[in-house]
Amino acid sequence: MSGHSTYEPKTGFERWLDERLPIVRLGYDSFVGFPTPRNLNYWWTFGGILTVCLMVQIVSGIVLAMHYVPHVDYAFASVERIDRDVNYGWLLRSIHANGASMFFLAVYIHMFRGLYYGSYKSPREVLWILGVVIYLLMMAAAFMGYVLPWGQMSYWGAMVITNLFGALPLIGGPLTEWLWGGFTVGNETLNRFFSLHYLIPFLIAGVVGLHIWALHVPGNNNPTGISVKSSKDTLPFHPYYTVKDGFAIMLFLVIFAFFVFYAPDVLGHADNYIEADPLVTPAHIVPEWYLLPFYAILRAVPSKLGGVILMFAAIGVLFVLPWLDTSKVRSMRYRPLARWFFIFFVIAGLGLGWCGAKNPDDIFLPLGSHDGHATGITFLWLARVLTLYYFAYFLVILPLLGFVEKPKPRPASIADSVHGAKAGPQDSGVKPAPAE
Repeated sequence: MSGHSTYEPKTGFERWLDERLPIVRLGYDSFVGFPTPRNLNYWWTFGGILTVCLMVQIVSGIVLAMHYVPHVDYAFASVERIDRDVNYGWLLRSIHANGASMFFLAVYIHMFRGLYYGSYKSPREVLWILGVVIYLLMMAAAFMGYVLPWGQMSYWGAMVITNLFGALPLIGGPLTEWLWGGFTVGNETLNRFFSLHYLIPFLIAGVVGLHIWALHVPGNNNPTGISVKSSKDTLPFHPYYTVKDGFAIMLFLVIFAFFVFYAPDVLGHADNYIEADPLVTPAHIVPEWYLLPFYAILRAVPSKLGGVILMFAAIGVLFVLPWLDTSKVRSMRYRPLARWFFIFFVIAGLGLGWCGAKNPDDIFLPLGSHDGHATGITFLWLARVLTLYYFAYFLVILPLLGFVEKPKPRPASIADSVHGAKAGPQDSGVKPAPAE
Protein backbone atom coordinates (compact mmCIF):
# COMPACT_ATOMS: atom_id res chain seq x y z
CA MET A 1 0.00 0.00 0.00
CA SER A 2 2.80 2.41 0.80
CA GLY A 3 6.32 2.59 -0.61
CA HIS A 4 7.60 1.49 -3.98
CA SER A 5 5.58 -1.24 -5.67
CA THR A 6 7.51 -4.31 -6.83
CA TYR A 7 4.62 -5.72 -8.88
CA GLU A 8 5.34 -6.28 -12.60
CA PRO A 9 2.41 -7.37 -14.83
CA LYS A 10 3.40 -10.42 -16.86
CA THR A 11 0.55 -10.79 -19.38
CA GLY A 12 -1.22 -8.38 -21.66
CA PHE A 13 -4.43 -8.65 -19.68
CA GLU A 14 -2.58 -7.87 -16.41
CA ARG A 15 -0.99 -4.77 -17.98
CA TRP A 16 -4.38 -3.67 -19.38
CA LEU A 17 -6.08 -4.11 -16.01
CA ASP A 18 -3.20 -2.56 -14.05
CA GLU A 19 -3.45 0.68 -16.06
CA ARG A 20 -7.19 0.93 -15.31
CA LEU A 21 -7.75 -0.73 -11.91
CA PRO A 22 -4.51 -1.75 -10.11
CA ILE A 23 -6.31 -4.15 -7.81
CA VAL A 24 -3.86 -7.00 -8.50
CA ARG A 25 -0.99 -4.63 -7.66
CA LEU A 26 -2.74 -3.73 -4.40
CA GLY A 27 -3.10 -7.40 -3.44
CA TYR A 28 0.48 -8.21 -4.46
CA ASP A 29 1.97 -5.31 -2.50
CA SER A 30 -0.17 -6.11 0.54
CA PHE A 31 0.03 -9.89 0.79
CA VAL A 32 2.82 -11.21 -1.46
CA GLY A 33 5.78 -8.87 -1.79
CA PHE A 34 5.14 -6.91 1.42
CA PRO A 35 8.47 -6.73 3.34
CA THR A 36 7.87 -8.25 6.79
CA PRO A 37 10.26 -8.40 9.79
CA ARG A 38 12.06 -11.73 9.71
CA ASN A 39 11.68 -12.43 13.45
CA LEU A 40 7.87 -12.63 13.82
CA ASN A 41 6.83 -15.46 16.14
CA TYR A 42 3.56 -17.42 16.22
CA TRP A 43 1.79 -14.71 18.23
CA TRP A 44 1.75 -12.77 14.94
CA THR A 45 -0.28 -15.44 13.15
CA PHE A 46 -3.52 -14.44 14.89
CA GLY A 47 -4.11 -11.60 12.42
CA GLY A 48 -4.60 -14.20 9.67
CA ILE A 49 -6.65 -16.40 12.01
CA LEU A 50 -8.96 -13.46 12.76
CA THR A 51 -9.49 -12.86 9.04
CA VAL A 52 -10.56 -16.49 8.64
CA CYS A 53 -12.87 -16.18 11.68
CA LEU A 54 -14.54 -13.09 10.22
CA MET A 55 -15.16 -14.80 6.86
CA VAL A 56 -16.56 -17.90 8.59
CA GLN A 57 -18.95 -15.78 10.69
CA ILE A 58 -20.18 -13.74 7.70
CA VAL A 59 -20.76 -16.74 5.42
CA SER A 60 -22.39 -18.94 8.08
CA GLY A 61 -24.46 -15.97 9.31
CA ILE A 62 -25.83 -15.19 5.83
CA VAL A 63 -26.98 -18.79 5.37
CA LEU A 64 -28.53 -18.95 8.85
CA ALA A 65 -30.41 -15.70 8.20
CA MET A 66 -32.15 -17.42 5.27
CA HIS A 67 -33.93 -19.70 7.78
CA TYR A 68 -34.23 -17.52 10.87
CA VAL A 69 -37.50 -15.70 11.68
CA PRO A 70 -37.02 -12.42 13.67
CA HIS A 71 -40.32 -12.55 15.52
CA VAL A 72 -40.80 -13.25 19.24
CA ASP A 73 -43.44 -15.93 18.49
CA TYR A 74 -41.29 -17.83 15.98
CA ALA A 75 -37.62 -17.00 16.68
CA PHE A 76 -37.02 -19.81 19.20
CA ALA A 77 -38.86 -22.36 17.03
CA SER A 78 -37.01 -21.26 13.89
CA VAL A 79 -33.66 -21.86 15.61
CA GLU A 80 -34.82 -25.32 16.69
CA ARG A 81 -35.97 -25.98 13.12
CA ILE A 82 -32.53 -24.97 11.81
CA ASP A 83 -31.02 -27.54 14.18
CA ARG A 84 -33.40 -30.36 13.20
CA ASP A 85 -34.92 -29.87 9.75
CA VAL A 86 -32.57 -27.73 7.66
CA ASN A 87 -29.92 -29.69 5.78
CA TYR A 88 -26.70 -29.39 7.82
CA GLY A 89 -28.39 -26.66 9.85
CA TRP A 90 -26.98 -28.15 13.06
CA LEU A 91 -23.50 -27.80 11.59
CA LEU A 92 -24.01 -24.22 10.42
CA ARG A 93 -25.43 -23.13 13.75
CA SER A 94 -22.66 -24.84 15.68
CA ILE A 95 -20.03 -23.20 13.45
CA HIS A 96 -21.62 -19.76 13.88
CA ALA A 97 -22.18 -20.03 17.66
CA ASN A 98 -18.75 -21.51 18.43
CA GLY A 99 -17.19 -19.29 15.79
CA ALA A 100 -18.06 -16.27 17.92
CA SER A 101 -16.14 -17.76 20.84
CA MET A 102 -13.18 -18.65 18.61
CA PHE A 103 -13.25 -15.12 17.17
CA PHE A 104 -13.02 -13.59 20.64
CA LEU A 105 -10.37 -16.08 21.77
CA ALA A 106 -8.20 -15.07 18.80
CA VAL A 107 -8.85 -11.34 19.26
CA TYR A 108 -7.91 -11.47 22.96
CA ILE A 109 -4.63 -13.22 22.13
CA HIS A 110 -4.07 -10.65 19.35
CA MET A 111 -4.68 -7.77 21.78
CA PHE A 112 -2.53 -9.17 24.59
CA ARG A 113 0.27 -9.72 22.09
CA GLY A 114 -0.05 -6.07 21.07
CA LEU A 115 0.08 -5.00 24.73
CA TYR A 116 3.15 -7.11 25.51
CA TYR A 117 5.18 -6.07 22.47
CA GLY A 118 4.07 -2.42 22.51
CA SER A 119 2.35 -2.54 19.12
CA TYR A 120 0.28 0.50 20.10
CA LYS A 121 3.28 2.83 20.32
CA SER A 122 4.25 5.43 17.73
CA PRO A 123 3.88 5.28 14.74
CA ARG A 124 1.08 2.70 15.10
CA GLU A 125 -1.43 4.67 17.20
CA VAL A 126 -4.10 4.76 14.46
CA LEU A 127 -3.60 1.05 13.79
CA TRP A 128 -4.24 0.33 17.49
CA ILE A 129 -7.29 2.65 17.69
CA LEU A 130 -8.85 0.97 14.64
CA GLY A 131 -8.27 -2.38 16.36
CA VAL A 132 -10.16 -1.17 19.45
CA VAL A 133 -13.01 0.01 17.17
CA ILE A 134 -13.16 -3.49 15.66
CA TYR A 135 -13.25 -4.95 19.17
CA LEU A 136 -16.17 -2.69 20.14
CA LEU A 137 -18.09 -3.62 16.98
CA MET A 138 -17.45 -7.30 17.71
CA MET A 139 -18.90 -6.92 21.20
CA ALA A 140 -22.01 -5.20 19.81
CA ALA A 141 -22.49 -7.88 17.13
CA ALA A 142 -21.95 -10.71 19.62
CA PHE A 143 -24.41 -9.26 22.14
CA MET A 144 -27.16 -8.77 19.54
CA GLY A 145 -26.52 -12.20 18.05
CA TYR A 146 -26.82 -13.75 21.51
CA VAL A 147 -30.33 -12.30 21.86
CA LEU A 148 -31.62 -13.70 18.54
CA PRO A 149 -32.35 -17.31 19.67
CA TRP A 150 -34.84 -15.78 22.15
CA GLY A 151 -33.91 -18.18 24.93
CA GLN A 152 -34.24 -17.48 28.64
CA MET A 153 -30.67 -16.33 29.20
CA SER A 154 -30.46 -14.26 26.01
CA TYR A 155 -33.79 -12.52 26.73
CA TRP A 156 -32.86 -11.64 30.30
CA GLY A 157 -29.33 -10.73 29.27
CA ALA A 158 -30.83 -8.23 26.81
CA MET A 159 -33.10 -6.92 29.56
CA VAL A 160 -30.14 -6.35 31.93
CA ILE A 161 -27.78 -4.78 29.38
CA THR A 162 -30.33 -2.47 27.74
CA ASN A 163 -31.56 -1.34 31.17
CA LEU A 164 -28.04 -0.11 31.90
CA PHE A 165 -28.55 2.77 29.47
CA GLY A 166 -31.40 3.94 31.69
CA ALA A 167 -28.80 4.92 34.32
CA LEU A 168 -27.50 7.74 32.11
CA PRO A 169 -28.73 11.14 33.33
CA LEU A 170 -31.39 12.92 31.21
CA ILE A 171 -31.08 10.78 28.08
CA GLY A 172 -31.15 7.37 29.80
CA GLY A 173 -34.90 6.76 29.75
CA PRO A 174 -35.61 7.92 26.16
CA LEU A 175 -32.49 6.14 24.90
CA THR A 176 -33.57 2.85 26.48
CA GLU A 177 -37.07 3.10 25.00
CA TRP A 178 -35.55 3.92 21.61
CA LEU A 179 -33.39 0.79 21.83
CA TRP A 180 -36.37 -1.32 22.82
CA GLY A 181 -38.73 0.22 20.26
CA GLY A 182 -41.36 0.21 23.02
CA PHE A 183 -41.67 -0.02 26.78
CA THR A 184 -39.76 -3.28 27.23
CA VAL A 185 -37.69 -5.83 25.33
CA GLY A 186 -40.04 -7.22 22.70
CA ASN A 187 -40.65 -7.87 19.03
CA GLU A 188 -39.36 -4.47 17.88
CA THR A 189 -36.18 -5.00 19.91
CA LEU A 190 -35.63 -8.39 18.30
CA ASN A 191 -36.14 -6.91 14.81
CA ARG A 192 -33.66 -4.12 15.48
CA PHE A 193 -31.07 -6.47 16.92
CA PHE A 194 -31.44 -8.82 13.96
CA SER A 195 -31.01 -5.98 11.48
CA LEU A 196 -27.96 -4.58 13.28
CA HIS A 197 -26.45 -8.03 13.86
CA TYR A 198 -26.60 -8.58 10.08
CA LEU A 199 -25.13 -5.14 9.33
CA ILE A 200 -22.25 -4.89 11.85
CA PRO A 201 -20.04 -7.71 10.43
CA PHE A 202 -19.83 -5.78 7.16
CA LEU A 203 -18.84 -2.67 9.12
CA ILE A 204 -16.18 -4.79 10.83
CA ALA A 205 -14.93 -5.93 7.42
CA GLY A 206 -14.65 -2.27 6.35
CA VAL A 207 -12.71 -1.28 9.47
CA VAL A 208 -10.50 -4.36 9.05
CA GLY A 209 -9.60 -2.98 5.60
CA LEU A 210 -8.56 0.31 7.24
CA HIS A 211 -6.71 -1.66 9.95
CA ILE A 212 -4.68 -3.51 7.29
CA TRP A 213 -4.06 -0.24 5.44
CA ALA A 214 -2.80 1.40 8.65
CA LEU A 215 -0.59 -1.65 9.23
CA HIS A 216 1.04 -1.42 5.82
CA VAL A 217 2.10 2.21 6.22
CA PRO A 218 4.58 1.80 9.16
CA GLY A 219 4.85 -2.00 8.67
CA ASN A 220 4.67 -4.76 11.26
CA ASN A 221 5.99 -4.39 14.77
CA ASN A 222 8.10 -7.38 15.88
CA PRO A 223 9.22 -9.11 19.12
CA THR A 224 12.24 -6.81 19.56
CA GLY A 225 10.19 -3.65 19.03
CA ILE A 226 13.03 -2.31 16.83
CA SER A 227 12.06 -0.76 13.50
CA VAL A 228 13.22 -2.18 10.17
CA LYS A 229 16.49 -0.54 9.15
CA SER A 230 17.58 -2.44 6.05
CA SER A 231 16.50 -5.19 3.68
CA LYS A 232 18.41 -7.68 5.90
CA ASP A 233 15.72 -7.20 8.55
CA THR A 234 12.84 -8.31 6.31
CA LEU A 235 11.47 -11.21 4.30
CA PRO A 236 8.74 -11.12 1.61
CA PHE A 237 5.38 -12.03 3.09
CA HIS A 238 5.00 -14.85 0.55
CA PRO A 239 5.99 -17.66 0.84
CA TYR A 240 7.53 -17.28 4.31
CA TYR A 241 4.57 -15.94 6.27
CA THR A 242 1.80 -17.36 4.10
CA VAL A 243 3.12 -20.84 4.94
CA LYS A 244 3.63 -20.01 8.62
CA ASP A 245 0.18 -18.40 8.96
CA GLY A 246 -1.39 -21.24 6.99
CA PHE A 247 0.05 -23.81 9.41
CA ALA A 248 -1.23 -21.83 12.42
CA ILE A 249 -4.67 -21.47 10.82
CA MET A 250 -4.88 -25.24 10.28
CA LEU A 251 -4.02 -25.90 13.96
CA PHE A 252 -6.59 -23.32 15.05
CA LEU A 253 -9.25 -24.92 12.83
CA VAL A 254 -8.57 -28.31 14.48
CA ILE A 255 -9.37 -26.76 17.89
CA PHE A 256 -12.39 -25.02 16.33
CA ALA A 257 -13.59 -28.33 14.87
CA PHE A 258 -13.32 -30.03 18.27
CA PHE A 259 -15.86 -27.61 19.74
CA VAL A 260 -18.12 -27.76 16.66
CA PHE A 261 -18.31 -31.56 16.53
CA TYR A 262 -17.62 -32.78 20.08
CA ALA A 263 -18.62 -29.98 22.47
CA PRO A 264 -21.01 -27.69 20.55
CA ASP A 265 -22.81 -26.40 23.65
CA VAL A 266 -20.03 -26.26 26.23
CA LEU A 267 -19.33 -22.55 25.61
CA GLY A 268 -23.01 -21.54 25.79
CA HIS A 269 -25.58 -21.57 28.58
CA ALA A 270 -28.10 -24.36 29.16
CA ASP A 271 -30.92 -21.86 29.88
CA ASN A 272 -30.81 -20.72 26.26
CA TYR A 273 -32.50 -24.00 25.32
CA ILE A 274 -35.56 -22.78 27.22
CA GLU A 275 -37.83 -20.36 25.34
CA ALA A 276 -37.83 -16.81 26.72
CA ASP A 277 -40.39 -16.26 29.45
CA PRO A 278 -40.83 -12.63 30.64
CA LEU A 279 -42.50 -13.93 33.83
CA VAL A 280 -39.66 -16.19 35.02
CA THR A 281 -36.21 -14.82 35.83
CA PRO A 282 -33.20 -17.18 35.65
CA ALA A 283 -31.54 -17.83 39.01
CA HIS A 284 -28.29 -16.21 37.90
CA ILE A 285 -27.95 -14.02 34.78
CA VAL A 286 -24.54 -14.20 33.10
CA PRO A 287 -23.38 -13.07 29.64
CA GLU A 288 -21.13 -15.06 27.31
CA TRP A 289 -17.63 -15.83 28.60
CA TYR A 290 -15.93 -13.17 26.49
CA LEU A 291 -17.93 -10.37 28.15
CA LEU A 292 -17.56 -11.64 31.73
CA PRO A 293 -14.62 -9.37 32.80
CA PHE A 294 -16.61 -6.24 31.93
CA TYR A 295 -19.71 -7.68 33.61
CA ALA A 296 -17.64 -8.19 36.78
CA ILE A 297 -16.45 -4.56 36.62
CA LEU A 298 -20.08 -3.43 36.22
CA ARG A 299 -21.15 -5.35 39.34
CA ALA A 300 -18.12 -4.29 41.37
CA VAL A 301 -19.47 -0.76 41.78
CA PRO A 302 -22.38 -0.20 44.21
CA SER A 303 -23.79 2.63 42.07
CA LYS A 304 -25.55 1.60 38.84
CA LEU A 305 -24.39 4.71 36.98
CA GLY A 306 -20.87 4.32 38.38
CA GLY A 307 -20.78 0.70 37.22
CA VAL A 308 -21.89 1.65 33.70
CA ILE A 309 -19.28 4.43 33.49
CA LEU A 310 -16.52 2.15 34.77
CA MET A 311 -17.50 -0.67 32.40
CA PHE A 312 -17.29 1.59 29.35
CA ALA A 313 -14.15 3.25 30.74
CA ALA A 314 -12.50 -0.19 30.86
CA ILE A 315 -12.68 -0.24 27.05
CA GLY A 316 -12.31 3.50 26.54
CA VAL A 317 -8.93 3.51 28.28
CA LEU A 318 -7.58 1.34 25.46
CA PHE A 319 -8.12 4.23 23.01
CA VAL A 320 -5.65 6.47 24.87
CA LEU A 321 -3.18 3.72 25.76
CA PRO A 322 -0.54 4.92 23.21
CA TRP A 323 -0.23 8.15 25.22
CA LEU A 324 -0.38 6.53 28.68
CA ASP A 325 2.68 4.31 28.25
CA THR A 326 5.64 6.68 28.63
CA SER A 327 8.40 4.13 28.04
CA LYS A 328 10.55 4.66 24.95
CA VAL A 329 11.06 0.88 24.59
CA ARG A 330 8.28 -0.94 22.80
CA SER A 331 8.78 -4.61 23.64
CA MET A 332 8.39 -5.87 27.22
CA ARG A 333 10.99 -8.48 26.35
CA TYR A 334 13.49 -5.76 27.36
CA ARG A 335 11.40 -4.27 30.18
CA PRO A 336 11.87 -6.48 33.29
CA LEU A 337 9.52 -4.58 35.58
CA ALA A 338 6.79 -4.03 32.98
CA ARG A 339 6.81 -7.73 32.17
CA TRP A 340 5.84 -8.66 35.75
CA PHE A 341 3.12 -6.04 35.92
CA PHE A 342 1.81 -7.32 32.58
CA ILE A 343 1.64 -10.90 33.92
CA PHE A 344 -0.39 -9.64 36.90
CA PHE A 345 -2.62 -7.75 34.44
CA VAL A 346 -3.35 -10.96 32.53
CA ILE A 347 -4.13 -12.73 35.82
CA ALA A 348 -6.42 -9.83 36.78
CA GLY A 349 -8.27 -10.10 33.45
CA LEU A 350 -8.79 -13.84 33.90
CA GLY A 351 -9.80 -13.31 37.52
CA LEU A 352 -12.40 -10.73 36.51
CA GLY A 353 -13.83 -13.24 34.04
CA TRP A 354 -14.05 -15.81 36.85
CA CYS A 355 -15.77 -13.30 39.15
CA GLY A 356 -18.25 -12.38 36.39
CA ALA A 357 -19.32 -16.03 36.11
CA LYS A 358 -19.90 -16.41 39.86
CA ASN A 359 -22.60 -15.14 42.16
CA PRO A 360 -21.08 -11.96 43.67
CA ASP A 361 -22.14 -12.94 47.20
CA ASP A 362 -20.54 -16.38 47.10
CA ILE A 363 -17.43 -16.85 49.24
CA PHE A 364 -14.14 -16.79 47.33
CA LEU A 365 -11.86 -17.23 50.37
CA PRO A 366 -13.51 -18.69 53.52
CA LEU A 367 -12.14 -17.20 56.74
CA GLY A 368 -14.49 -18.70 59.34
CA SER A 369 -18.17 -18.93 60.23
CA HIS A 370 -20.77 -16.90 62.10
CA ASP A 371 -24.16 -18.21 63.25
CA GLY A 372 -23.66 -21.30 61.12
CA HIS A 373 -22.87 -19.31 57.97
CA ALA A 374 -19.46 -19.21 56.30
CA THR A 375 -17.74 -15.85 56.27
CA GLY A 376 -14.84 -14.64 54.17
CA ILE A 377 -13.90 -12.67 51.08
CA THR A 378 -16.66 -12.74 48.47
CA PHE A 379 -16.31 -12.68 44.69
CA LEU A 380 -17.68 -9.14 44.81
CA TRP A 381 -14.68 -7.95 46.83
CA LEU A 382 -12.27 -9.93 44.70
CA ALA A 383 -13.76 -8.24 41.62
CA ARG A 384 -13.26 -4.83 43.27
CA VAL A 385 -9.59 -5.52 43.95
CA LEU A 386 -9.01 -6.78 40.39
CA THR A 387 -10.91 -3.82 38.93
CA LEU A 388 -8.65 -1.50 40.91
CA TYR A 389 -5.57 -3.21 39.46
CA TYR A 390 -7.04 -3.14 35.92
CA PHE A 391 -7.32 0.65 35.95
CA ALA A 392 -4.13 1.17 37.97
CA TYR A 393 -2.20 -0.75 35.30
CA PHE A 394 -3.20 1.72 32.60
CA LEU A 395 -3.48 4.96 34.57
CA VAL A 396 -0.67 4.62 37.15
CA ILE A 397 1.75 1.77 36.44
CA LEU A 398 2.42 2.27 32.71
CA PRO A 399 2.82 6.08 32.98
CA LEU A 400 5.26 5.76 35.93
CA LEU A 401 7.28 2.80 34.67
CA GLY A 402 8.61 4.84 31.75
CA PHE A 403 10.44 7.07 34.24
CA VAL A 404 11.72 4.53 36.78
CA GLU A 405 12.42 1.39 34.74
CA LYS A 406 15.86 0.57 33.33
CA PRO A 407 15.40 -1.54 30.17
CA LYS A 408 17.69 -4.42 29.23
CA PRO A 409 20.16 -4.04 26.32
CA ARG A 410 18.59 -4.47 22.90
CA PRO A 411 20.13 -5.80 19.68
CA ALA A 412 21.22 -3.23 17.12
CA SER A 413 18.86 -4.58 14.45
CA ILE A 414 16.23 -7.22 13.76
CA ALA A 415 18.78 -9.23 11.77
CA ASP A 416 21.12 -9.26 14.78
CA SER A 417 18.33 -10.53 17.04
CA VAL A 418 17.75 -13.44 14.63
CA HIS A 419 21.42 -14.31 14.13
CA GLY A 420 22.36 -13.83 17.78
CA ALA A 421 24.80 -10.96 17.30
CA LYS A 422 25.98 -9.10 20.36
CA ALA A 423 24.35 -5.90 21.49
CA GLY A 424 24.98 -3.00 19.15
CA PRO A 425 25.41 0.72 19.57
CA GLN A 426 21.87 1.10 20.97
CA ASP A 427 22.87 -0.80 24.07
CA SER A 428 26.09 0.97 24.93
CA GLY A 429 24.44 3.75 26.92
CA VAL A 430 22.41 3.63 30.10
CA LYS A 431 19.54 5.53 28.53
CA PRO A 432 17.33 3.42 26.24
CA ALA A 433 17.19 4.24 22.55
CA PRO A 434 14.14 6.14 21.24
CA ALA A 435 11.10 4.07 20.35
CA GLU A 436 11.67 4.99 16.69
